Amino acid sequence: MTATATQSAKPPHLFWTLAEGRAVVELGAFYAFRGALSMLPRGDGHSVLVLPGFLASDRSTKPMRNLLTSLGYDAHGWDMGRNIRIDNARETQMNDLLHGIHEQSGRKVSIIGWSLGGVFAREIAKNAPDKVRQVISLGSPISNDRGHTNARKLFDRLNGPEPEPLQQGRFRNLDEAPPVPTTSILTKTDGIVAWRGSVQKPGPQTDNIEVIASHCGLGVNPMVMYAIADRLALPEDDWKPFERSGWRSAVFGSIKHD
Repeated sequence: MTATATQSAKPPHLFWTLAEGRAVVELGAFYAFRGALSMLPRGDGHSVLVLPGFLASDRSTKPMRNLLTSLGYDAHGWDMGRNIRIDNARETQMNDLLHGIHEQSGRKVSIIGWSLGGVFAREIAKNAPDKVRQVISLGSPISNDRGHTNARKLFDRLNGPEPEPLQQGRFRNLDEAPPVPTTSILTKTDGIVAWRGSVQKPGPQTDNIEVIASHCGLGVNPMVMYAIADRLALPEDDWKPFERSGWRSAVFGSIKHD
């Protein structure tokens, strides 16, 4: 499956938004296949920081973090409550968290961000690329146009059209990937963030992986877990795009930026 993203900044079709309830099925599949997921490639013990989506907390990422821990990673939540506001204090907290995990482990940290959490993952990686091994975003609105998400009005109501970091010149080039290996996992049936808003520009260290999932199910979908485990298991100095040969070509798509 191969597709090309356009620049049309439109939120997802209402049909897909109303169909987000299918995430419950994905959660059920996660636990139904939990034993099989334990056979995914094991990690080398490096730390993985997982950031939740807009309005969500560490509770939403617990299944994923538990799986990563069972695969041999040192998985961390962000321990900052719900992801609601973005201001200078919250940005500082995230930067400090990354620095603390890096200092404690003595190794580069992989960061996984779900939805808005993926935006934050990319931006804090830009601040400290020497401390980041790779970034993986899940259905994240990484376009500079908030028109791609139907959560825009609520986000603006809670944060204002220009949160503090934007007022001070940061978070303004969301479509620019950090200078570390960066993978965007997205779905064309996303009911919260239109898939076009999650497509990365081409580069030597960027990749876009299309999956069949809902937005709210991206953090538990078994195929997403497969892709995440595949990415995290890569040697630190030998990152390469996701391999789509064989059976993978029928399950994982490749999307290119215009």
